[in-house]
Amino acid sequence: MKTENIIQQKSYAFAIRIVNVYKYLIEEKKEFVLAKQLLRSGTSIGANVEEAIGGQSQKDFYAKLNISYKEARETNYWLRILRDTSFLNEKEAESLLIDCEEILKIIGSIIKTMKGKANS
Repeated sequence: MKTENIIQQKSYAFAIRIVNVYKYLIEEKKEFVLAKQLLRSGTSIGANVEEAIGGQSQKDFYAKLNISYKEARETNYWLRILRDTSFLNEKEAESLLIDCEEILKIIGSIIKTMKGKANS
C-alpha cells in the first residue's frame, strides 16, 4: 500500500468539511435534498481516491481517479447552487469552492501525468 499523499489528505479533510456543511444545512437551513446531493458527491471524492490508491493495477487506479474527478466536478456544481440560492453565504461557499478547485487541479494533474506516461 502506498503511503499517505496530498490528494488523500486533502480529499479526506474536504469530506469532513462537507459532512459538517451537510449537518448545518439540514439542522439550521432545513434543506435536505441539495444537502444530500452535496454529501454524496463531496464524500465520494475521497472514497474514490482511497479506492484508487488500493487499486490492483494502473488501469484501476486511473479509472477510480477519473471517478473522483467527476465527483469533484459535481460537488463544485452543488456548492454553486447552494451559494446562488442563499443556503450558503458567499464566504462559506467560496472557502469550500476554493478547496474543491484545488482538489480538481491536483486530480487533474495526476490524470494528465498518467495519460502522458501511457502515451510514451
